Amino acid sequence: MSPEHTEDGHHVVIDGRRWRATDPDIPKERRAELQKVLMAWRRDVRRTRGTDEEARSRAGVQAAKVALGERGTPWWEQDDDERRARWETVVEGP
Repeated sequence: MSPEHTEDGHHVVIDGRRWRATDPDIPKERRAELQKVLMAWRRDVRRTRGTDEEARSRAGVQAAKVALGERGTPWWEQDDDERRARWETVVEGP
């Protein structure tokens, strides 16, 4: 079951709170890759919490979320070339 989206499709609503939706134009395979990297970085944040490595882990989460269009310049304000460049950016896991 997928989360509820706002009428314009820009956000998902989870427990009454709005979160920016993933860019719907990201190719399926690339989206899966980026989500896998994001989850790996999130696990790394938990592992490194309270250590000097935590900032690196959080930066990895940020990079993955930007590539997915969930942070940074909103995907609906970018042209097609900007969107493609964003999701094609190399984002590596921990």
